[in-house]
Amino acid sequence: MTLKLDLISTYLNLPITNPTWIFFLVLCIILFAPMILSKLHIPHLIGMILAGVIIGENGLNILQRDRSFELFGQVGIYFIMFLAGLEMDMQNLKLNRTRGIIFGSLTTLIPFGFGFATGYYLLGYSIPASLLLSCIMASHTLVAYTIVGRYGVTRNPAVTISVVATMIALLASLIFLAAMGGVLNGSTDVWFWLLFIGKCAGFALVEFLVVPRLTRFFFRKFIEPVMQFTYTLAIVFFSAALAEVCGLEGILGAFLSGLVLNRFIPHTSPLMNRLEFVGNALFVPYFLIGVGMLINISPMFHEIEAVLVVITMVIAGTLSKYIAALCARKVFHFTSGEGLMMFGLTEAHAAGALAMVLVGTRLEIAPGVPLMNSAVLDGVVMMILISCIISSIATDQAAKKIKLYEKEEKSVRHDSTSLDDEKILIPINYKGTIQQLMLSAIMMRNPKLKRGLICLNIINDADLNDKTRANSQECLDMAAKIAAASDVPVQTQSRLAVNFVTATIHSFNENHASEMIIGLHRKANEGDDYFGQFAQGLIENMSRQLIIVNLKQPAHTLHNIYVAVPDKAQYEKGFYRWINRLARMSADLGASIEFFSPENTGSLIMRYMKERHKSVRAEYSVLDSWDDFPALRHEVKRDDLLIVVTARKGSISYQNSFNKLGYQLEHDFTDSNIMVVFPDQQEENNETYTFSDPHYTTTSSTANTRITQWFSKWIGEMG
Repeated sequence: MTLKLDLISTYLNLPITNPTWIFFLVLCIILFAPMILSKLHIPHLIGMILAGVIIGENGLNILQRDRSFELFGQVGIYFIMFLAGLEMDMQNLKLNRTRGIIFGSLTTLIPFGFGFATGYYLLGYSIPASLLLSCIMASHTLVAYTIVGRYGVTRNPAVTISVVATMIALLASLIFLAAMGGVLNGSTDVWFWLLFIGKCAGFALVEFLVVPRLTRFFFRKFIEPVMQFTYTLAIVFFSAALAEVCGLEGILGAFLSGLVLNRFIPHTSPLMNRLEFVGNALFVPYFLIGVGMLINISPMFHEIEAVLVVITMVIAGTLSKYIAALCARKVFHFTSGEGLMMFGLTEAHAAGALAMVLVGTRLEIAPGVPLMNSAVLDGVVMMILISCIISSIATDQAAKKIKLYEKEEKSVRHDSTSLDDEKILIPINYKGTIQQLMLSAIMMRNPKLKRGLICLNIINDADLNDKTRANSQECLDMAAKIAAASDVPVQTQSRLAVNFVTATIHSFNENHASEMIIGLHRKANEGDDYFGQFAQGLIENMSRQLIIVNLKQPAHTLHNIYVAVPDKAQYEKGFYRWINRLARMSADLGASIEFFSPENTGSLIMRYMKERHKSVRAEYSVLDSWDDFPALRHEVKRDDLLIVVTARKGSISYQNSFNKLGYQLEHDFTDSNIMVVFPDQQEENNETYTFSDPHYTTTSSTANTRITQWFSKWIGEMG
């Protein structure tokens, strides 16, 4: 059989060395493997690894694992770990950090004990070799994380806990491995540990102090998509290289870079979409195929030691990880799907295990005697294949269970999004504000509704010519590109009009829009009118929600969000609508949000946030009187966002103090990033909410009783 394969390889001039054909064949595998395996209900991740086994030099020898596979494979594993940190819900991480530490300890210590017992008692290895085997068993790689992302359950607590546990297991194994290597090399003295701790401390300072400041500066100065994408990749590899300098693995640095950049790259942003696309379409599959090409099945047929190593390591590794996940599930009272998810994500041994076993082959327990022989290397590589297959199947089944459970839970409980008539209209006439308006709308929209945005450009009928037509098309194309980069549907429209306000309102009604987001446009001849004639016309002539945006810097560089809310805001019909929009924006930015309002309004907001937006870091401070509003200038810093919830004349929460709001914003918050919200005044199809506490059953659409409606009308007539 081997002779026949050699003859075929010689005849066909294999392995292929032409870079064009190599890349073509890899792309064919990436394309067809998921298509074929989906018919067999097998996760496509397994197909990538098996394809690598078949085409590699240990299989049909079609391709040789050259430097390109090493390079792209390294990029792929870095991408997996980077995306794990980037997609993590930071508030969820804070809420579950204790459970993550507990599970991390369990999934490190239990496999470590199993690994030592397996190596020392069953396989008869020396104590150093058994300890190295323990490190391999304890560590794991998030190979199956791409499956989690595909099902959209990355923010499930079980996933967050598993990611934290992965970092704990990997870090503990690497530190122990470094110590063992120092012992065998005779270099573990006090200076060794002082140098190691010093390098790790320097690495942490750079990651958590220097990189965030540099990133905020870069994203504020440069908004070109390619530059931001390149900068992000540079930070990932810089962090990975810095981790290796400290004696740690690069995957640890890649993960930490994801955590650091998490708040600068919103989950719905075009940059996030580009990173996920490039990683999942090219680099991650390259890594999986490269892992498969390392696997040599032939020793399993004629080396009994390799067979014994594989069987014992797979059983011990799988059983120990399963026991750790089962114990954690019982302690945390998780569902069976969440328990299976923790097991699936922590089962795969790939990059970390491979790096450790290669270290073991280089270390010597005596001159000329390696710590681990080639049989152990073959056994570990086979264990990588089997553990990745088990991990992929378990994670795929767990993700399906979690997704199904979430759908059943949603159908049982009352969900206000089912009554959400959300359809956002964005008038765009100035290129300088298009990006901030589009990104604000994308962050505020409800992705579960899968509704697109409507972009409107109006051309003055009196100025109609080729230049104005071209400018209109450029504005609409720019908006469409931003939406497409975030996978958000968009409908673009252009209108001729003499009166921009009337044309905008007509388009709003024709498209059955629910709300509008506009920029702050003010001409020089408009005097002291802060909002400008266009915005003022919309405020006076429409009753639906209107948000005016005036950002001095890109939204994803904002740090905190402060919201000023007037008294009686809870009686407005659109009360919960604007809270939902701001909560989504806060969650997407990873920024904390603090409400300043009277006590009765603030307590209602906080109760709603805790029940409906648990992952958002929300706080509340008392603002007794709107006369105290200018004092917020001491709270709002340059990188913060001030959101002012106001009201139209005639509404129940309107105050005479609002007459000087424009003056206050212009003089007290000159350099601040500002949004002004005019809540929805239309009761039909507005969002409602019923609290789980029976004492709080008020909804925004029913809170306006006949008395409050009459009172509102009377106020309007008096005004």
